[in-house]
Amino acid sequence: MDSKTPVGPPTSANPTVRQLLYAAIVTGSWSGLICVLIYLIARLAGMDFTVTGSLAEALEPVTWLFALLVPLAFAVAFAMLAALIRGWQHAGRITYWAGTLAALVSLAGPLVQPSEVGWFTRIVLASMHVVTWFLVVPQIARIIGDSEPGQSVARDE
Repeated sequence: MDSKTPVGPPTSANPTVRQLLYAAIVTGSWSGLICVLIYLIARLAGMDFTVTGSLAEALEPVTWLFALLVPLAFAVAFAMLAALIRGWQHAGRITYWAGTLAALVSLAGPLVQPSEVGWFTRIVLASMHVVTWFLVVPQIARIIGDSEPGQSVARDE
């Protein structure tokens, strides 16, 4: 048995969209709370969190609400996209590496800010991306991995 869990789940327990959404809300919420904690610590250290957005050229402050909701939104969107490949061969690996690639691409946002944005701000924002990847991607990939052909076992009940 090559299941990601110690004992392969029955085929009736293959992950549903509802279960993926639940996992996304839990992992995204924890990620958001940790990102808000990072945000508050950085604010206490004197960081101003002003960055340029993708649509605006002027510096604008990042709010604590943004730090809370973006990880949650990413987790939900990622889980819904991952749900599209439930039951595929290598679905867990595809989900893991697609999520890792998305996290690496998202790191460009904080790291390529103009020179007016300090490196401390960039590094703190990048750390929030890493926290979100660490909490969300492996969990969703593990859940999707259990839907792969041959991972579930048919059981007589």
